[in-house]
Amino acid sequence: MEPFRSHRKSSTNATPTTLPVYRSFPPLEFDLYDFELYAIDRIRVLKGISDGLSRGKRPEEMEKLVRELRKTHMKHPQASEEVNKDIISHFVLRLVYCRTEELRKWFLSMETMLFRYRFLSESLESQKLIFSELGLSYKAISNVEFEAVKDKLVQVARLIGQTVPSADAIYFKVPWEEVPELVAGRKVYLHKGQAYIATNQVVSLVTTQFRSFLSKALSLTNRKWTSTVREQENNRLAPIVEALCTSYLGPDYSQPREYGDISIKDIDQVAKSSFPLCMRHLFEKLKEDHHLKHGGRMQLGLFLKGVGLKLDDALAFWKAELSQKVGAEKFDKEYAYGIRHNYGKEGKRVDYSPYSCQKVIQSSPGVGDHHGCPYRHFSEDNLRAALGKMGVNNRTMEDIVDKVRNRHYQLACTLAFESTHGSSCDAGINHPNQYFTDSQKILQSKNNSTA
Repeated sequence: MEPFRSHRKSSTNATPTTLPVYRSFPPLEFDLYDFELYAIDRIRVLKGISDGLSRGKRPEEMEKLVRELRKTHMKHPQASEEVNKDIISHFVLRLVYCRTEELRKWFLSMETMLFRYRFLSESLESQKLIFSELGLSYKAISNVEFEAVKDKLVQVARLIGQTVPSADAIYFKVPWEEVPELVAGRKVYLHKGQAYIATNQVVSLVTTQFRSFLSKALSLTNRKWTSTVREQENNRLAPIVEALCTSYLGPDYSQPREYGDISIKDIDQVAKSSFPLCMRHLFEKLKEDHHLKHGGRMQLGLFLKGVGLKLDDALAFWKAELSQKVGAEKFDKEYAYGIRHNYGKEGKRVDYSPYSCQKVIQSSPGVGDHHGCPYRHFSEDNLRAALGKMGVNNRTMEDIVDKVRNRHYQLACTLAFESTHGSSCDAGINHPNQYFTDSQKILQSKNNSTA
């Protein structure tokens, strides 16, 4: 495939920028394998940015994080194909995330943040090219105007800890509403509705323009997807597109990993020490009511399979609980088949995987259901009570509730893990079975050190 070539030109013979603004999709050829693979790699980058922001990383830390994420996930064996991968993955994810308001909002925020930190890493000449390509034709203020407002610009620079502007400093004058983050942070001088922007503050102007353009593009993509593309690609692209936004990108837990193989006699104790709140809640409700609806049985059953509960033990465990309410005969006729099916011993004999955090979060429990993610689906009072029962301290509980209010459910679970285990979890919690494995690893390490 002929690599895509940028059509940016500069009369100063500047090195072309490697940062596309994604105005239009160039005529590139790629197969469905690349379609999905490139999209997954970019999702890893965007999720990494989301996690970094949720953890409150400082701007300089975020800039470093973005460089590392791109180096890890956006490289290509052929250097000439990296720009193609960048462009293809962006446009694929437009299809993936255009479909609902919530998806569009997340994608818009993360792509804008990615663009921001990539822009900062570009050379000055490349930045000028991007500035022009986004249609930002603002001219620098004249020397006369600079001298007239210089004292005000010096005051602002000192207040925000920047270098005092010299006589040859370049400032742009733009409508204040086009740089809302600078205005909100009181980082610019305002006069008659105009904001005076220093060269090193241009990133705010550029990202605002990029965000506005991408927001409109996502709305347009949504209309095209809904009206024509989805129907035309019903058997080819549509299934991939609709699965990508909830795809789990971590290790496979369909088979027990390290610290697996739990037995019935250990399950009560292990549930208290190493089950994440979603599985702990299901386990306790099963013990309390001797009943779970289908969604709860699937979520808990596949989790138990993933932590190493053997099929015979699983049948014995579920029969001991459910038969107290439905009787042994009904259990054998109606429930045992489903358990064997989950273990790949019935039906199509598929080896089903335990649910990831993303799938648990996206579930929609109804009345009488207990599956789903407590951080998303519990009321605040119920969540506080459940966290207190787990042993989460009050200070961490407030942090968790704050994360939940901002829809950072996996980070909330991570904070609960760190509080109850007295250990950090830098990678974050992305899978209930990962929670269990990491918990067992920490607990066994503590036991070995005290032995």
